[in-house]
Amino acid sequence: MLNDKITVTKKHTDAAQYIIEEILPSVKPKFIIAIGGEVGSGKSTLAYSLAQKLKKQRIRSKIIDLDDFYKIPPLERKQWRRDNGIDSIGPDEYDWDMINHVIKDFQEDKKSTMPCVDLITDLVDEIKTDFKGVDVMIINGLYATKLKQANFRIFIELTYNETQEAQAYGQKEEMTEYRKKILEREHQMVQALKKGSDMFFDFDASLDKYHL
Repeated sequence: MLNDKITVTKKHTDAAQYIIEEILPSVKPKFIIAIGGEVGSGKSTLAYSLAQKLKKQRIRSKIIDLDDFYKIPPLERKQWRRDNGIDSIGPDEYDWDMINHVIKDFQEDKKSTMPCVDLITDLVDEIKTDFKGVDVMIINGLYATKLKQANFRIFIELTYNETQEAQAYGQKEEMTEYRKKILEREHQMVQALKKGSDMFFDFDASLDKYHL
């Protein structure tokens, strides 16, 4: 996402280092890392920290934010959700065909075109990239661990109730009673995907980390 705000702290760089040490022996060309978790839990920040660590290992990576792949653009999404009901909120809001197409382009070393949401204008731009020579794709998003193509899945334990400060800082969307209902619905959907992860982090518990 364009103009997204992130603050990298020691807990993120420590987590990224731990991941590097865990996966480095098994990293091969076209390796896919998925980072899932709830709103404000630190997915984008961890993805950035991990990409920086990989770069120091001379491994070129590309970050993909699943929030860029909603079927309904930001300016229309709130009304669409109201019209379709709270039960419409979940993984089906994403354009998985487009996501899978971009992943295929990455796996085949091709050039690719993908959406990119500008958080200042709330408009969806289009960016082009060349995946030739890119060894690792880091995909972060609410439902990232759902991806079958992922070689390694990371889940951040923080819930939306624990990340209110981060949400206020990000200011992606105004906090209203309806927004809280959306977050509760997303909480239920994200937690359902937790079981399939390879590694977990809890940034509110002194960087607790553990495997399934």
